[in-house]
Amino acid sequence: MKAQIARTAIIAKGAQIADGVDIGDFCVIGEGVRIGEGCKLYNGVTILGDTTLGKNNVVFPYAVLGTIPQDLKYSGEKVELIIGDNNIIREHCMFNPGTEGGIGKTIIGNENLFMAFVHIAHDCVVGNHCILANNATLGGHIEIGDYVNIGGMTPVHQFVKIGDGAMIAGASALSQDVPPFCMAEGNRAVIRGLNKHRMRKLFDSKEIDEISHFYKELFSATSMRGFAQDMLDRYESKSEDSAIKRESIKKICEFVLASQRGIPLRKSEAEK
Repeated sequence: MKAQIARTAIIAKGAQIADGVDIGDFCVIGEGVRIGEGCKLYNGVTILGDTTLGKNNVVFPYAVLGTIPQDLKYSGEKVELIIGDNNIIREHCMFNPGTEGGIGKTIIGNENLFMAFVHIAHDCVVGNHCILANNATLGGHIEIGDYVNIGGMTPVHQFVKIGDGAMIAGASALSQDVPPFCMAEGNRAVIRGLNKHRMRKLFDSKEIDEISHFYKELFSATSMRGFAQDMLDRYESKSEDSAIKRESIKKICEFVLASQRGIPLRKSEAEK
């Protein structure tokens, strides 16, 4: 099926519009834009720059994608915004491309829901199956794993990393890294527990118990990094301990060891 483009839409010469795309009234599409099969753009959407949308994305009114980064260091260099498949981008969202000082691109995966007024700044990487609620804001250079939930009105500081399956409560302010499957809340946000709801969808009960036990030991350890490194060494040495064999625990250890901004523990835990 050919693309359906409203008569009032403005499509620049050079834009690539695939079959089955539906573009509503008063949309503006720049010359460097590529829109994949089956995408639907409601009225008033603006997509500029070197921006790629995969297949079957739905973009609601007044979303703005691909405009230049809100970074004073940006000086016109070629940068990209890459969006995967089957994402829902609600009203007034704004996604920026990368910068020369970052990875040069902002990358968004598949099957995500971005509610109204979500902002994703330059050089961010967002995984798959994430939900960012209304007015969630990502500063530059943020990395988010798969199955992450971020509540409404929550800003996330530049360079923060959020692991797979984590949940950040609404009206929080996150300035440190949140490991996989943790829940964080507060201003500044600290870890409050584990996201068992998500874990139940991804793991069997035995693995959930092993991950929970691992986190208890990790957060009570004298040195979190030392404990994580010891566990990782045991994993690589093919220990007979079944928990050490878990790929999920290996990934948690790697996350802790790679953290640059630190893990946001409650005061009593941080003092250990």
